[in-house]
Amino acid sequence: MTPAPCEALAPHPTTGIAAATTGLSKVYGSGDTRVVALDDVSIGFREGQFTAIMGPSGCGKSTLMHCAAGLDSVSSGSVRIGGTELSTLGDRQLTELRRDRIGFIFQAFNLLPTLTALENITLPLTIAGRRPDQQWLDRLVAMVGLSQRLGHRPGQLSGGQQQRVAVARALVSRPAIIFGDEPTGNLDSRAGAEVLGFLRDSVRDLAQTVVMVTHDPVAAGFADRVVFLSDGQLVDEMVQPTPERVLDRMKALDTRSRTG
Repeated sequence: MTPAPCEALAPHPTTGIAAATTGLSKVYGSGDTRVVALDDVSIGFREGQFTAIMGPSGCGKSTLMHCAAGLDSVSSGSVRIGGTELSTLGDRQLTELRRDRIGFIFQAFNLLPTLTALENITLPLTIAGRRPDQQWLDRLVAMVGLSQRLGHRPGQLSGGQQQRVAVARALVSRPAIIFGDEPTGNLDSRAGAEVLGFLRDSVRDLAQTVVMVTHDPVAAGFADRVVFLSDGQLVDEMVQPTPERVLDRMKALDTRSRTG
């Protein structure tokens, strides 16, 4: 039996919360052009858990991720990374928080073409003026299977290999949380499954926290839980998802969106 949304989506007080939103709303435009992208969204992302965010096209899932990660401002409500309220931070402090405590993986890889795979992986540390922990770096490189490709530039790597570089880059600073926006959207099914497996391993073996926006029920099947948005609101949650169950739930939401 699926728990009521208000119970299922509330942060659990007995479990560490890596990131959370409370009463989060995001509005674009005004008057006749006013669009409510998010409407009073409260959710906690628990430490050491892999969460997928899903919903019909235009439901607000990418907007939720961007606001939760401090990439976009909010119209009302609050966003916290650990115990830090993002609205209390200036631009420089927010930039430093994103650099030091948040990892990002995007659909387009976002690697610098003139840097080697190793230089791309360690780029967040280079920008911060920090030296990599060699033992940690070796572990990440081995986990994503890039030991023989570290001297190659992105143009010499396949799409799947480029995204593995991006996964290692997101992990290298040991962030509190990793946000992925359709991280397998540009990959074939085999390469996508490899990248999702690495993210799954990072949660299981490294106690990493991962939040991923996806439209793919197969990708969502790698997560510990899936939260569903519709029309800018959280409407449901599923734990221990399977692709088949996720697909059925998405069909129901699509029907609701068209007839609502």
